[in-house]
This record gives sequence, structure tokens and C-alpha cells, in this order.
Amino acid sequence: MDLRSELLKSIWYGFTALDLEKSGKVSKSQLKVLSHNLCTVLCIPHDPIALEEHFRDDDDGPVSSQGYMPYLNKFILDKVGEGSFNKEDVDELCWTLTAKKNYQPDRGSNNVLPERDAFRLWCLFNFLSEDKYPLVMVADEVEYLLKKICMVMSIEFNCLELEDFLTQDRVQNNGVSVWVFLEMMNSGKITKGIDKSVISMAIEEVYREIVGDVLKEGYLWKKGHLRRNWKERWFTLRPSNLSYYTGEDRRDCQGNIMLDGNCCVEVLPDRDGKRCMFCLKTLSKTYEMSASDTKQRQEWTTAIQTAIRLNVDGKKSLHKDLKLKRREQREQREKRRQSKEEELQRLRALQEEREQKLGELELLKEAQKQAQALLEQDELRRRQQHEQLQQALQVQLREARVSMQAEMALKEEEAERQRKRILELEEMQRRLEEALQQEIKARLDEEAFRYAQAGLLAEEEEKMKALMTLQEEQEDYIVKTEREKRELKQEMETKSRALEEAQRQLEEVRANRHRVDQDVVAAQRKLRQASTNVKHWNVQMNRLMRPIGPGGACLCEPGLTCRTVNFQTFLSLTKKHHALLESESTLLTKSV
Repeated sequence: MDLRSELLKSIWYGFTALDLEKSGKVSKSQLKVLSHNLCTVLCIPHDPIALEEHFRDDDDGPVSSQGYMPYLNKFILDKVGEGSFNKEDVDELCWTLTAKKNYQPDRGSNNVLPERDAFRLWCLFNFLSEDKYPLVMVADEVEYLLKKICMVMSIEFNCLELEDFLTQDRVQNNGVSVWVFLEMMNSGKITKGIDKSVISMAIEEVYREIVGDVLKEGYLWKKGHLRRNWKERWFTLRPSNLSYYTGEDRRDCQGNIMLDGNCCVEVLPDRDGKRCMFCLKTLSKTYEMSASDTKQRQEWTTAIQTAIRLNVDGKKSLHKDLKLKRREQREQREKRRQSKEEELQRLRALQEEREQKLGELELLKEAQKQAQALLEQDELRRRQQHEQLQQALQVQLREARVSMQAEMALKEEEAERQRKRILELEEMQRRLEEALQQEIKARLDEEAFRYAQAGLLAEEEEKMKALMTLQEEQEDYIVKTEREKRELKQEMETKSRALEEAQRQLEEVRANRHRVDQDVVAAQRKLRQASTNVKHWNVQMNRLMRPIGPGGACLCEPGLTCRTVNFQTFLSLTKKHHALLESESTLLTKSV
């Protein structure tokens, strides 16, 4: 905490004391007076022209603290030099302004502190308060200050009284104001039963230690440099120097020892009738001193070493450094507390989430149980339906098996009938083939006869001339025979188409077995017709195979006479007849 911050704390109390309406603003005339007094106590030249220029009367309205800060920084605080003034005078000025308005103790009470002690407690409060406005002192700093005062008075600090006081409604959560703190000190709860002079001495000592940067005070024997005699002096140790006076009132200063990094303190053995000796060495001199006892010597040597260390570290105040450390510790504790709270919140959130998940898990388990029960019911229902369906299917299967067995029996009977018909047709085909073989043999015999007849015709060549006329007639007959041949061919094509129709009908018989009997009857009818035709052609062939005698009638056409028959015509008719028999046999085979 620098000098400007310390001054601003005291000036803030003076500014708020002038704010009678508590509006945060002060009239310009009052600010002029405050600025003039501050220049006086800070020992800086007063500039009335700048003051009048900055706070002209023609401006409207009072000035807030933010409006006053530019002038305060520029014309007052920027000109302040450290060591050129007594800060206690500035504190007394601001205390005088603010105490008239805010400090109103009960004068009739025996526990009310003197005005001087209240001022010193106010200064201690400003030193230990936080650097935030409005100024408050946290509970840890209040406890620290009260412990220091109780330790100086050699009494035990009662924490319960402080805790009871801090739990009151007037105490803010972020700290204690100076007026509440002074009210607590005037209540006598902390200093109950202690003499006021003891309290005043304790407050003054703590004030000098914390505000005045006094590390240690007390009487020591000092050895002179010229006369080398021993004299008792009152020593005051600060971080920058060690001063000694003729008396405790510190009016007559006999010397001032400046401390730096070149100084050191050493313990000396007892000599010259003095005990508990030690010395402070500087670059130019060595100061020998003697304490009253070993404890005092240890305290003084430790305090001087602390002052030297602070001076080397560039720190001007021990308690400012301790205050910063305590603040850092509070911040660390606050961070740890916040982190613990965050961790607790996170743990609570996790616990809630876990409980929620457990609840959801229980709900899921319950839903699973319900679903399992429903599944079991559905499974039982499906099983029953399956059993019923299986029973129905078994009944249907038995009925289908019975019907299929009956149908198979019918099919077997029908197949047996078909086999019998096939056997009959095969027997008929065999007989037809035997008849055909016999016919072929007869035709071969007929051909042999015709060869013999040809020999006879060769012998009767001489008769050919007479028969030329008959030959012409025979040629006409051949033409007629060819015409009949064409007609026969057309008739065979018709029969071939009939045979294809029969094949189609046979295919329909395969698709529709119940019509097989009718198709077989039709095939038998056609077979009988074909047999009739075969018999007809057999008759014709027999007539043609008869030998023709001279002057005899022709067997081919009644009413006509011919002498010879063309052998090629006979062979073609025989082949057609044979082809017709084969087609009929094929038709019968396909029908079967």
C-alpha cells in the first residue's frame, strides 16, 4: 500500500463527513476549505487561483467524489513528497472532520475510550482496512488487531465475544466499518475489567508498532564512542533506522543509526561488568549495547536483523508486508473455500445425478419387469395360439393325408388303366407291324413277278408297235394316276394336320387328366378310321397286283381297258401307305 492510497483513505473520510445529505456530493465552498487545509497539513504550496478556477461559483450544483478526484490528484497528491510532512497531522485533520458527524459515543458510560485512543484505533482501522470503498475491515484483520492489543495488555483474547458481535445484523458480510468497530471497543466486551490507562498504553504501543512502523522499543545500555562510558538510552527500532533518546518521552534524540545491507548484529561476551552484550556494526562505526537479560538481547538482535532484511528487500514497513501476506492467505483460503464449495457443488450435482440415474434405473427396472411380464403374457398367448394352430394344422394335415391317400389310390387306379391301355396299344402295334411285314413280303413277291412280266414284255417287243395306241391310252391313265396321287398327297397332309391336332389334344390330356378317357376314345375312333383306310388301300393294292391279261379290263378304273401298269406308280403308292401306317403308329404311341 503506497502513500497515495493511505492518504486517500483518510481524505475519503473527510469528504464523506462534508456530505451532510448523504447524496455522494459536497458543495464547492466546503471543498475549497478542505483543499486549503490539506495543502497546509501536507506542507505543499497553496494555489488559490487554481482552486478558484476549478471550483467556480458559477458552476451548477455540488461535486461528487469522482469530480473532486482530478483536482485532488493534480494539484495536491501529485505534489506530495514522502517525508516532507507528518502523516499524523493529515489523519488528525480528517478524524476531526469525520468524528464530529459519525463518532458519537455514550459519554455517560465508563467504558468509553478517550478521544486520543479512538483516533489511534481509527488510524489502525484505516491501515488494516481493505482497499475498497466504503472502507471496511474483514473479520480476520479485526481479530488480528484485537489479539495484538490483548497481547500487549497480557490478557487472553476472548474469541466468543468477537463472534457474538460479528453475528449481529449491523455487521456486514464483507467486513466491519470503523464506527461499528469503535462501538464494539466502547462497549467494554473486549476490555472488561481493565484499567483505561492500561488500554491506552496498549493502543498506543500497537499504534506505534503498526502505523508508526516501530519494530521494537525499550531501554538499553549503550557504550559511548568518546568517553567510552555506559549510559542508558531509550531505543526505537524502525525498518530504516535505530534511534535512541534520553528518555521514554522521545523528546531529546541523542543519535540515529541508519540501517542498510552492510549492517550486521553480533552477540558479545560479558565484559566491563556488563552482561547480555551485543553490537551493531555499520561501515563507519560499531555500536556496543547491553540488554537487561538474555531474552531482551535475543529479541533486540532478532528485531534488528528483521529490520536489516526488510531494508535489503526494499520494504519500508513490516506490517504492510504482513498485511499483504495475510491478504494473500485470505485470498488463497477464499479460493480454496470456493474450490471446495465448487467441489461440493460438483459432488452434490454428481450425487443428485447419481440419485437421478438410480431413480431412472429403478424406473427402468420396474419398466423392465413390466415389459418382462408383458412379454411372458405375450409368449404364453403366442404359445397357446401356436398350440391351437398346430392342433388345427394337424387336423388339416390328417384330412389332407386322407384326401391325398384317396387321390393317390385313384391316381394309381388310373395309372393301372393307362398301363393296360398302353399294353393293348403295343400289342396292336406289334400285330400291325407283322401285317406290314407280310405286306412288304407280298410286295417283294409282286415285284419279282413284275420283273418276270418285264421279261415277258421284252419277249413281246415285236408286239409293241401294235400296242402303241394302247400305250397312249396308258399314258392318259398315268396322268390320271398322278392326279389321284396329288389328291392322295393332299389327303395325307390333311391326316398330318389331324395328327398334330391329336398331339395337341394329347398335351391337353396331360394337363387335364379327367379328359383322358374321351381323348383315348377319339384316338381309337381315328385309329379305326385309319384302319378302314388301310384296308381300303390294301384292297386297291390287291387289285393292282393282279396280272393284266390281254384284252382284260383294267383293275384301276372300271369300264377302262389297259394292257400294262406302271411299276413306279405302284412303288410310290406302297411308300405312301407305309408312311401312313407309321404316322398312325406314332399317334398311338404319343396317345399312350
